[in-house]
Amino acid sequence: MMTTRRRFLGGLGTAVAGVAAGVGTAPSAVAQSRRTVRLGVTDLSFHRATAAAVTLVLQRMGFTVERRYALHEANFEALRAGEVGMVASAWIPFSHGVYKALVEEVVPTRELGLHYEPYALWGVPDYVPEDAVSAVPDLLKPDVRQKMTPLIQGIGPGAGITRFSQRMMQDYGLSAAGYTFQTGTQRDCFDAFEAAVRERRWVVVPLWHPQYLHNRYVIRELEDPKGLLGGKDRAVLLAREDILQGFTPQEVAALNAITLSNAIVSRLDDLINTDGMDPDAGFRHWLGEAASQPLRAALAAQGVTL
Repeated sequence: MMTTRRRFLGGLGTAVAGVAAGVGTAPSAVAQSRRTVRLGVTDLSFHRATAAAVTLVLQRMGFTVERRYALHEANFEALRAGEVGMVASAWIPFSHGVYKALVEEVVPTRELGLHYEPYALWGVPDYVPEDAVSAVPDLLKPDVRQKMTPLIQGIGPGAGITRFSQRMMQDYGLSAAGYTFQTGTQRDCFDAFEAAVRERRWVVVPLWHPQYLHNRYVIRELEDPKGLLGGKDRAVLLAREDILQGFTPQEVAALNAITLSNAIVSRLDDLINTDGMDPDAGFRHWLGEAASQPLRAALAAQGVTL
C-alpha cells in the first residue's frame, strides 16, 4: 500500500499526460463549467466502450464532455487533483479500491451505475487438456512446464490484473520454475495469445471479464486456490462529490441508471476491436440491438432519450 501511495502521489501534476488532443491544462474540478464535464477514461478499449455510454447520456442532458485518456493510476491521480471530475469505469473494491481510497483522502466520491461486474482471471486455450492444467499450481508440473510457453504477457503496470499476476508469480513459485511475467500494452497481451493459438501452443493469458477475446475463443479459467486474483468487482462511474453539486437530482439519477453487463460490454468491445468501430459509433450501433432496451427504458424514466 505504501509503495502504491508513493507512486500514486508522485504522479500528481503529470496525471493527464494522456490528455486528448487539443485540451490544455485543466482547472480544478470545482471550477469546471456548470455544463462541462471532464471525464477520465482508462485507455483500454472496454473502458472506452463504457465511457461512450456515459458520454452520450451526459450529452443528452446538455453537458459538453471532454474525455481524457490515461492508464489506471494516472486517471485516479487526475481525479484526486481535480483535473477530471469523473472516471469511467472504476473497478471497486478490489482492482481500483486502493486508488479510490487515495482520492478520498482529499475529496469524497460517489459510485454511480453498474456498468458491469468484472473479475480477473488466468486462462488457457480450450485445447490445453483440462486433466493436465486446471489450476495455477498445475503449471509447476514437469510435463506441463515443458509444453507451456514460459512468457506470460500482461498489460500495463497499473492494472489490477497486473498487480495480482505479479504476486501470483512469486506466491505460486512460478518465477522460480522459469516462467516470466511481462507487462506491456493491451495489444501486446492479446497478440501474444492469438499468436500462440494460431500455432496451437500452450499458453497462459492474464485476462478479465468482460473482454472481446471471450467472444472469439473458448478460454478456460484456471482455479486460483490462493485467491490472489481477488473477487468480482463492480465497474462504476466514480464521481467527485463537488462535481455532482452542479447536477440536478434527476441528472444524478440518470447517471446512476446506466446499467450494462459483462455480455453487453464484451459485445461493445468486440465492435471496437473486431469491426473496427470507434467507441461512440459502436455504442450507437448497439443501441439498435434488442439488448439495449432495458437501458433505454431506465434512462427514459429519468427523462433521457437515447
